Amino acid sequence: MSQPSRRLAMAQWDVFSSRPLEGNSLAVFLDGRGLTDAEMQSIAKEMNLSETTFILPRDAVTERERGIRVRIFTVREELPFAGHPTLGTAFALRGRGDADRGDTKKNGAREKEIVLELNVGKVPVTFEDSAGAPAFGEMTQIDPTFGMQHEREAVARATGLCVQDFDDALPIETISTGLPYTLTPLKSLAVMRNLQIDLNRGSEYLARTGGRFFYFVTRETVASDARLHARMLFYNGEDPATGSAAGCAAAWMVGHGVAKPEERVLIEQGVEIKRPSRIFVRASRSDNRVVNVRVGGNSVEIMRGELFL
Repeated sequence: MSQPSRRLAMAQWDVFSSRPLEGNSLAVFLDGRGLTDAEMQSIAKEMNLSETTFILPRDAVTERERGIRVRIFTVREELPFAGHPTLGTAFALRGRGDADRGDTKKNGAREKEIVLELNVGKVPVTFEDSAGAPAFGEMTQIDPTFGMQHEREAVARATGLCVQDFDDALPIETISTGLPYTLTPLKSLAVMRNLQIDLNRGSEYLARTGGRFFYFVTRETVASDARLHARMLFYNGEDPATGSAAGCAAAWMVGHGVAKPEERVLIEQGVEIKRPSRIFVRASRSDNRVVNVRVGGNSVEIMRGELFL
């Protein structure tokens, strides 16, 4: 057996949970320098998780000015932005503790902010530490862009759902904070639990209307402290936690009175696939615009290892 020419250090994190084996799993490669795009894509396929990230270290001056360069891949494609990979990678960088990131680390204290440079731009992640509680991280996403509102009949035809399945008090609306999601409110937990959609027809509809994925939500929740119950079905199955979509949901909630400006509320996701996730979101209003979208939660490291190439 030939010896591997490269050994790539990696860690696996469960994101949007403080408990192992819950939340959304993420593989983080701590130094992806020298990897080609094709190699990154192949590694992400090998990991077979919702997303895999590659940290590309640069000199300290560049990282202070521009952030720490990170690329995000699904099993099929590179994404300009995704929520749980951003949060999980920031936790991985914070835990690594091998470099002084300018003003973020003083006298051995844990970093209070880590800025990532993603394909969509700079995304800061701030941390809150409380005695006896797991660390809490919160990313600030780019300000939302509100796209079209959809007719329920059209979405019903595209997904295979019934018009009566939708919550008729709230709009179906496409929103982006870096990746466009079509927020689709359903009327009940019962509809959500039995959710089955035509992914091919749904994808065709989204491609025509400017969305990337449907993000299904309902105001009926399992946890008494949750504001929304969510599900996201896509080509790799079902996502346990979708931080980018949760940011769009935060903007949607503030825009339509489901949450107040600056109110931090909980979105529960992953319940049906037994990977419960707790995603905390909030957003602001300024001059009748929704701005300052923030998405946060806990993360727990569950594995470290090396990949041989």
